[in-house]
Amino acid sequence: MTDIPLAKLPRRANVRPISGAYRAVWRWHFYAGILVLPFLCLMALTGGLYLFKDGIDAAVYRPISHVDARGLIVSPDRWVAAAQAGTGGTVSSVRLPARADEAVRLTINLPDGGKRTAFVDPHDGQLIGVTPFGGVMETVKQLHSLSLVGQWANYLVEIVAGWTIILVATGVFLWWPRKREGGVLTIKVTEVSRRPFWRDLHAVTGLYAGAIIAFLVLTGMPWSAFWGAQFGDIVRESGIGRPQAPPAASPWAHAHDKDAPVGVGWTMEGAVLPSHHTPVEKGRLSTVVETADAQGLLRPYAVSIPSDPALAFTVARENRRVEDARSLYIDGVTGRVKADIRYKQFGAGAKAFEWGVFVHQGTQYGRLNQFLMLGGCIAIWLLSISGMVMWWKRRPPSLAKSRMGAPDAPPGPRVRAAVLCIVLPLAILYPLTGLSLIAALLIERTVLILRRKPNSIA
Repeated sequence: MTDIPLAKLPRRANVRPISGAYRAVWRWHFYAGILVLPFLCLMALTGGLYLFKDGIDAAVYRPISHVDARGLIVSPDRWVAAAQAGTGGTVSSVRLPARADEAVRLTINLPDGGKRTAFVDPHDGQLIGVTPFGGVMETVKQLHSLSLVGQWANYLVEIVAGWTIILVATGVFLWWPRKREGGVLTIKVTEVSRRPFWRDLHAVTGLYAGAIIAFLVLTGMPWSAFWGAQFGDIVRESGIGRPQAPPAASPWAHAHDKDAPVGVGWTMEGAVLPSHHTPVEKGRLSTVVETADAQGLLRPYAVSIPSDPALAFTVARENRRVEDARSLYIDGVTGRVKADIRYKQFGAGAKAFEWGVFVHQGTQYGRLNQFLMLGGCIAIWLLSISGMVMWWKRRPPSLAKSRMGAPDAPPGPRVRAAVLCIVLPLAILYPLTGLSLIAALLIERTVLILRRKPNSIA
């Protein structure tokens, strides 16, 4: 049988040749997907659950979080005493509910370094129950940030976030119509078993959800260990972040981990004020709650109790819209308000990020916001599943010999320049992503050298 040169084989109708730039971008899209999709699926699953945090939490802990509403409220100091007596630990924060039929929740620091959450009936001061710190939703939150694995994993999350943006950018390049009909804005109705259906599902889902996915990544980056810390320093030092402490108060101090206020948000994270009362004596929760209520702070709110008696108590409102953010710094002995910080006092940079946080968590614009973010989480799973199906349908006959089914790397400096125009700016903006990019290039180069060695010997 005579072999027919490839150049003389008839082309299929309506099939355009793939350019080198397209293959190069497709190659990076392929590898970015391999790197980030497993992590993104985990984050999408946990993030989707966290969007419904209040409902899940109420359902799971109803037996110990629900109390009979009565008119009498005992002293908040009795809540603390009951929780500490029942657990053997020290109370570091107290969440006061908005409704009379809800229990007070207290965070307990145990002598062995662990934490627990105690539920106390505010009407009689009786300890109802104790759960692991934060309960099931705290576990979901730690899985979402990978902090359950270890603090080092936060750096991995930052790398994944940078590669996700590369994934979205290269995906847009690959989606671009280029005179193609079908599979651009709608999915062509074909047999589900055929690859074009999955390709269209992948492309169209990415088109409509790409902006939401990129938004979720960008608004989550300031929480990251490296980039987030650098970003926070720039915002604070440039005067567009945390407001100045009131003239009558001392400058902001940064608290140690055990004294870091809860519920104050990213802008005021770790910020504390000294109480300045003399002599130094321990403040009382009842004094702080009385002052917060007198100042018109709406419940629910959280009171952070400092272990250092020289620090003021911090009271932060638990709100669902960024405009409602408010934190009070109160002397626990005298009840004097050291500072009253509201959203309007934030700098432009802090306002922008705080807004992004509330939208990211699905609370800023109500149910529409919540379900829009949920749609982004579901889209990540659709993209992952459709991408895996497409790969499976075009996988090489043998997955051995370092063949994974990625498009071959096309030669030429112009092709490499096209890829670098997409990838390099993102690698510079996110240095950890840039370092991982260099590592990926070195690994790819090493694999190519190892694959060529047998041929050179032969």
